[in-house]
Amino acid sequence: MQILNTITETQQYLKAQQKAGKTIGFVPTMGALHAGHISLIERAKAENDLAVCSIFVNPTQFNNPEDLKKYPRTLERDCEMLLPAGCDVVFAPSAEEMYPSLPQLKMDFGTLETVMEGKFRPGHFNGVGIVVSKLFNIVKPQKAYFGLKDLQQVAVIRRMVQDLSFDLEIIPCPTLRETDGLAMSSRNTRLSPEARALAPQIYKALNLAKEKLQSGASVIEMQTAVNEHFASFPAFELEYFEAADFDTLLPIEAKIVDGKTALCVAAFLGGVRLIDNIVF
Repeated sequence: MQILNTITETQQYLKAQQKAGKTIGFVPTMGALHAGHISLIERAKAENDLAVCSIFVNPTQFNNPEDLKKYPRTLERDCEMLLPAGCDVVFAPSAEEMYPSLPQLKMDFGTLETVMEGKFRPGHFNGVGIVVSKLFNIVKPQKAYFGLKDLQQVAVIRRMVQDLSFDLEIIPCPTLRETDGLAMSSRNTRLSPEARALAPQIYKALNLAKEKLQSGASVIEMQTAVNEHFASFPAFELEYFEAADFDTLLPIEAKIVDGKTALCVAAFLGGVRLIDNIVF
């Protein structure tokens, strides 16, 4: 497994591999890897000649400096996990390598960044769009793999690839969960034991909402039930809970559409911000 730290050496190595006829599957990450990330790497390796993983905590997508400071950084452990998964190349640049100067470009994703994550994290998707487009230009993969836990991020990246005519395919992959239902996330490592025991209530709230809507309840009635659920666990600070259209992510106010309804949640627990979603 090659571990590369500069853009130039990464481009040179991968260009030679592609010249030799090899295809590249790419998994961009911010490190602190877990089984969900590893499943993306394994799929990338199964569907391509080379599996490439980037590990870079991107400062431009954090609107909260304290969140950036506390984000876990575990490069050595990450590489130990990637090797048996079949990863061929790790691109692990510094912030200075990726941003010799701060980007002046601003990306606007329209309504996709006015709801949910975009509403509560101003500038977040501009940062995501810039770093992912830079990574696509450096790695030049045929396929890129993203977990659907970050549903809105996947929608933003798909829009960017379509609008800017990137020559690659985006492969959304299912959310992996712990045995108690908690969505796997790098942020879970920051939960105290007490908070970790409560965290599965997020998934329970999503399933409660799904059951309410499928039984004919209105969106308002569903929201009331969810609010009552979280009120039973005052350790949670609910930021949003939305029923949205899977394609546009705009709020659903009336009839749900089978197979295209997304329930999305963000909540703070013990100072850690957790997100999750289900689509049905």
